[in-house]
Amino acid sequence: MIVLPRIMVAPNGARRGKADHPALPVTIPETVETAMACHAAGAGAIHAHVRDTEGRHVLDAGLYRELIAELARAVPEMIVQITTEAVGRFTPAEQRAVVDEVGPVAVSVALREMVADAGEEAEGARFYARCRERDIAVQHILYEPGEVARLGRLIAVGVIPRDAVSVLYVLGRYAADQESDPADLAGFVAAASDLPAAPEWMVCAFGHGETAALAAALKAGGKARVGFENSLWNADGSLARDNAERVAAIAALHD
Repeated sequence: MIVLPRIMVAPNGARRGKADHPALPVTIPETVETAMACHAAGAGAIHAHVRDTEGRHVLDAGLYRELIAELARAVPEMIVQITTEAVGRFTPAEQRAVVDEVGPVAVSVALREMVADAGEEAEGARFYARCRERDIAVQHILYEPGEVARLGRLIAVGVIPRDAVSVLYVLGRYAADQESDPADLAGFVAAASDLPAAPEWMVCAFGHGETAALAAALKAGGKARVGFENSLWNADGSLARDNAERVAAIAALHD
């Protein structure tokens, strides 16, 4: 199973569009162009979303296969991680289906969406087992420290395989004005000490505090996901020119 690199770019996400920033990629050609620039700037992986013809986030296996094929031609060294983000529209079954159909090398899955309650645990267990059998690297998205404890319980009861656990800690998503703070990381790290084994962990951070939060993550031995999905701003508060500028800024933190 793959190991995610120290820096991953998340160039668009599910909600932002050109009105938020003209350099935010929406189409597949734009995403490929962005991926190439970000790889040159220091990103070893891309967290990929696809959009329909109206620019809306979709879980579309055909679009994902097209994007993955184009990225393989343009930037073959870059790991492509797809997402199952629900955005309040897609069911756990639809999230599982896109992964089953695409068969990516990597996928991010929000724990609270895939296994929302005990009623989803059996199907969730089968999904995670299929990913393990197909060597699909699953990154579990966690929005608060309490979800780390829930992850541990699901590992303990066999819903989630206990080997090669990978997590993404999300800082600032539900804070005031969606602004992250490096101090937010401490609760996640403390909670993870109770997991059966130390996970591979990465951080993404919303708002103007992105650079400081990712610097704290890298210093603590974690990895960083950077890009316009979570923040449009440089450390000095200026609007970033593009995703590659943000990747270069984070890459420079550990040069």
